[in-house]
Amino acid sequence: MSQPSLSQALATLEDGLGLHLVERSTRSVLVTPAGQQLLPYARAAVGAMDAVVDVAAGGGGPLFGRLRIGVIPTAAPYLLPGLLPALAERFPNLRPRIVEDQTARLVEGLRSGAIDLAIMAVPTDAAGIVAIPLYTERFALLVPADHELAGAEGVSPDVLIDQPLLLLDEGHCLRDQTVDLCRRVAVPVLGREESRAASLTTAVQCVAGGLGVTIVPESAIRPETRDPGIGVAMFADPSPGRTMGLFLRTATAADEAYAEFGGVVTEVASEVFGAQPV
Repeated sequence: MSQPSLSQALATLEDGLGLHLVERSTRSVLVTPAGQQLLPYARAAVGAMDAVVDVAAGGGGPLFGRLRIGVIPTAAPYLLPGLLPALAERFPNLRPRIVEDQTARLVEGLRSGAIDLAIMAVPTDAAGIVAIPLYTERFALLVPADHELAGAEGVSPDVLIDQPLLLLDEGHCLRDQTVDLCRRVAVPVLGREESRAASLTTAVQCVAGGLGVTIVPESAIRPETRDPGIGVAMFADPSPGRTMGLFLRTATAADEAYAEFGGVVTEVASEVFGAQPV
């Protein structure tokens, strides 16, 4: 669409709604507060129309055409390399679109219709959202290669009391799970002055540099320990871990196609990094 046509379309929309949606100047275009409120619904409407086109093009069903899949950052890099080829093989007419984001924003995306489903850690307390548990995976402790715990098996979570623990930024569910684990074994986490990271890969690099230790899900062990500066310590049974689930809007959760999709996710997780099906 040309710039004049876009400006005219916006002006017509603003007149019809009786709202000022966009602030335009010679240097920038900003969405107004009213526009920000309506934006998720506009995206949902566009997504719905795209779905209409996909279904009309042939076949129909949620696993035909475009499917917008949300994945949390501590799962996406480790699950997607196996999942995307498996989806292409199992559902040849599917066109996946991946949205990697933190849990709260994925939940909002589900509610607004910006994404169709999400792969996140269970539980997530969100009204209107249903979770189908898929698989569980253990946590491991990554330490510098020359650390006394490198290669250890059957480690108690109590060892975290004396370790400089590296945490992810606020908003990552893995951070919340790590904090919960620390609280269960009376490890103080508030007031720590150690480094923190926006991504798991950055946290692992800090470990390799001798800045501390960090907790990772089992799926991350192999990809994140290629660096010779990293050692692994496994927790004693029952090992702390997490359950991953397929999150859907309540209105669509009964569709059997999504259960089939979840089955593929579980198969891939089991084959690639030894996750346990739920």
